[in-house]
Amino acid sequence: MTDPRRRVPRTDALLADPRLAEAAHVLGRALVKSVVAQAQQRARDGQIPPERVADEAVAALPHSAARLRPVINATGVVVHTNLGRAPLSRAAVDAVVTASGATDVEFDLETGRRARRGRGALAALAAAVPSAGGVHVVNNNAAALLLAAMTLAPSKEIVVSRGELIEIGDGFRLPELMQSTGSRFREVGTTNRTHLRDYADALGPDTGFILKVHPSNYTVGGFTSAVGVRDLAALEVPVVADIGSGLLTPHPLLPDEPDATTMLRDGADLVTASGDKLLGGPQAGLLFGDAELIERLRRHPAARALRVDKLTLAALEATLVGPPPPVLQALDADVADLRARAQRLAAQLPRAQVVDCVAAVGGGGAPDVELPSAAVSLPESYARPLRTGTPAVVGRLESGRCLLDLRTVAAADDDLLAKAVLACTS
Repeated sequence: MTDPRRRVPRTDALLADPRLAEAAHVLGRALVKSVVAQAQQRARDGQIPPERVADEAVAALPHSAARLRPVINATGVVVHTNLGRAPLSRAAVDAVVTASGATDVEFDLETGRRARRGRGALAALAAAVPSAGGVHVVNNNAAALLLAAMTLAPSKEIVVSRGELIEIGDGFRLPELMQSTGSRFREVGTTNRTHLRDYADALGPDTGFILKVHPSNYTVGGFTSAVGVRDLAALEVPVVADIGSGLLTPHPLLPDEPDATTMLRDGADLVTASGDKLLGGPQAGLLFGDAELIERLRRHPAARALRVDKLTLAALEATLVGPPPPVLQALDADVADLRARAQRLAAQLPRAQVVDCVAAVGGGGAPDVELPSAAVSLPESYARPLRTGTPAVVGRLESGRCLLDLRTVAAADDDLLAKAVLACTS
């Protein structure tokens, strides 16, 4: 009897299969060849019959040449850092595709000469925050702060409250980040209380600027006090306000979240923010401020190393001028509509229940804000099959159940979500 391992199709024969040949054209020959090799090994190990190798390889092909997989965010965390923060709007995705080829990012088609890089995105950003005399974009909010320190406080002091010495994700701490520029932190006040006189007493010839940081990922309650930008601006030294989350104007659901427009009107010389949080756009560091100061930042030698690419500029512009992005849609979703969607889904799914629940803003922002929501509740055993299925669905575990919170699921994905759940029962 012939050894089944000798009947495993050869690699060249498998790659000639029209389905795999087309995949090699789209995904690359090396990637498809590795998938074929895995299917061949499964046949040699007796896990599948040799005649199924081609079908097995086709089924195992990834959706793209990148390892990133699409995920339905059913966690109820609107800006989920581990899932890529803000999902882009359809308009932003289309803009990225348009910008993926040759584009006029730094070229004037009318004159045939070089033009201001990303002028469309910069104009849209300026229009969104008219209080800013100038705007600039770098690759994230940490980069915006670095550029501010290198420009305004080289070998000088940055005055900051002890209650605002934050640690951001993955152990990165604000003092270490800023001191890496050669600046020095001058800490004032205490963890829970800082007064205007604390800042005033610390100012001197070595002062580069006052840094006001919004502690977006935690709150300090009880016997506390802090100084606002309006009072700090009266001290007549530059004030840099790091609002973090990227809110450009006030939002009714987030009354305690600072926004760029208000900070500038209160007297901040420079405001820094993230583009991929509450703004709902791509990862970017946004800078708003006095026109002369923004130009100094733009002309700093390090600005070149911190600049964003054409894809980011395209996505940012489309986010600003296009329809409300998914983040804003999730924040503004009506809980009655969410409950109705949950009921329609649960009616299609075995062992499913509808529950009221609470969603969160996420992204290190508004930790005290609770967003009423509705979810499809499933047995906890569904969590892993949903995460590892196609598409991957990430919910949250609560009280021994797997909740699929619909505040963070687009209504257009409801059918896809239902199919993913039903696949776990087959």
